[in-house]
Amino acid sequence: MSDVIPPPKRTSELVVAHMHQLIRSGEWPVGERIPAEPELVGRFGVGRNTIREAVRALEHVGMLAPRRGDGTYVRSASPYAAVIQRSATTELLDLLQVRRALESEAAAGAASTATAVAKRRIRKLLDTAEKALVSGDSEQYDAADIDFHAGVVAASGNGLLVEIYAGVVEAMRRSHAEVTSAFRAGQMHPLGHRDLVDAIERGDAEAARAAVHAYLTEAEKEVRR
Repeated sequence: MSDVIPPPKRTSELVVAHMHQLIRSGEWPVGERIPAEPELVGRFGVGRNTIREAVRALEHVGMLAPRRGDGTYVRSASPYAAVIQRSATTELLDLLQVRRALESEAAAGAASTATAVAKRRIRKLLDTAEKALVSGDSEQYDAADIDFHAGVVAASGNGLLVEIYAGVVEAMRRSHAEVTSAFRAGQMHPLGHRDLVDAIERGDAEAARAAVHAYLTEAEKEVRR
């Protein structure tokens, strides 16, 4: 066992950590401008160079974005989301493979640990997506279906998984219509969604995983056509 004492963090790293927490907590909401540099200097009790270094670090991971002549704005509440947001050329099949890995484990986790409230919310999200599908409102359906998948991940109770999946959601918003166009044309929800909800409700983790694999296999078939 090592007795090496880690060096203390630099002041800028401490400021980055605090700013990160302000963003994640919602005190600095996504889309809003952060306080001006002089205010940050006074709030944190550090020099301008330290503030600038911290802001640059958060800009680098995509959580903050400068706007010329208008200050710095919160771009994302998650560095994982920001990484995928910057990857505008994400291939659909690559995205589906990532979804398969994350959503299958989230589904199993939700089946094992989801509360009754979470299970009801997932069922409601699915109902909303299906109603939008039947009504023919493609934009509403795309948004509702993404909310459903994010709801399943949230029901897993795994905070890190939820944070990572936030990045996947951003990529899904860019490509979801292409993946689901065939399902919408057929006025049917992709295979496995209702099976997934049923499995989560009865606590069957393996069936939940299988349902995820079923609907993503169908999606991959549509992409390859």
